[in-house]
Amino acid sequence: MDSLLSLRVFAAVAEAKSFAAVAERMELSAAMTSKHVQHIEAEVGARLLNRTSRSVSLTEAGAIYLQAVRPLLDGLDEVGARLAQSTIDPRGTLKMSLPVWLAEPGFVRVLAAYRARYPEVTFDLDLSGRQVNLVEDGYDLALRVSPSLDEGLIARRLADVTFHILAAPALLDRIGRPQAVEDLNGKPFLAYSPISTGGRVRLGLGPNAPEVRMIPVLQSANETVLFQAALEGMGIAIMPHLPARAHLAAGRLERILSDLPAPTVALSAIYPDRSYLPAKTRSFLDFLAGPEGFGGPLGAA
Repeated sequence: MDSLLSLRVFAAVAEAKSFAAVAERMELSAAMTSKHVQHIEAEVGARLLNRTSRSVSLTEAGAIYLQAVRPLLDGLDEVGARLAQSTIDPRGTLKMSLPVWLAEPGFVRVLAAYRARYPEVTFDLDLSGRQVNLVEDGYDLALRVSPSLDEGLIARRLADVTFHILAAPALLDRIGRPQAVEDLNGKPFLAYSPISTGGRVRLGLGPNAPEVRMIPVLQSANETVLFQAALEGMGIAIMPHLPARAHLAAGRLERILSDLPAPTVALSAIYPDRSYLPAKTRSFLDFLAGPEGFGGPLGAA
C-alpha cells in the first residue's frame, strides 16, 4: 500500500473528522479510505483515530502524530507546486461558497471572462447563504463579508462593500422621502434576519452610529428576496452597492439619506491555511483582485 497516500488520507480524515467526506474528495471508496488509515495505525503501532457511527476524533497519539506529519505533507505539496508552477495550467472544478447577493450580472461577467482565459476550469457555486465548512465540505474558496474567521483559515481582502439605504420611487412617493435619520422611524422595512428582525437598525459602524426603529414588513436571510421586494415597493432595504447600482442608475431604486456616511465592510476570499494553493484557486484569486474583477469596475461603489 502507498504509505505516502495513506498519510495524506489519515491527515485529511483527522482534519475533516469524516471518512465519507474524504473518500468523496479523494475519489476513494469508503473501504479503501478506512484501509489507508488502518495501514498507518499498523505502521506506528497505535490507534490514531476514535471512530463511532456519528463522529471521528483524534486519539492522544493521533494528535501527536498529525502534528508531526502535517508540516512534512505541506512541505511536499509546496515543493511539488513550485516545480510544476511553470508548466501546470489552471484546471479542474473550483468549488466556491458565495454571498447570495453576488448572483448578479457583473460578477457573472467576471466568471465568464476568467473561464475564457482558463477554459479547463469549471465552477461549482453555492449561493445558499449558509456558512459552509471549507475543509469538511471540500470547498476551495469562499467569499465572505465577515469580521471573524474559523480557526485554520486565512483571508485575502478583495474589495470594500458599501451598503446603501434604498427604496423604490413609488414607495417614497407614497410615504415621503426621509430628510433626516429620525424620519426613518416607523417606515416599512425589509429586514435581513441574521442582523435585524425587530426593525431596529444601526445606520453605520461603531457605538455612536445613529439607530432607528422601522417596521419589518418582510424578514428573510435571502438578500435576493429582499432586493426584489424593494424593487416592488414593499419597503426600505439596506443592500450592498453591487447588485443595486444598475437599478439606481436606471431610476428603479433611489438612495435614501445619501449624505449619511454609508457603512463599508471588507469582502474577503477565505481559504484553508496552506502554503500551497492549486493553480485554479491561485489564478482565480489573482483574477478577482485584478482589473477585470474587484480591482476594476466590479469593485466601484
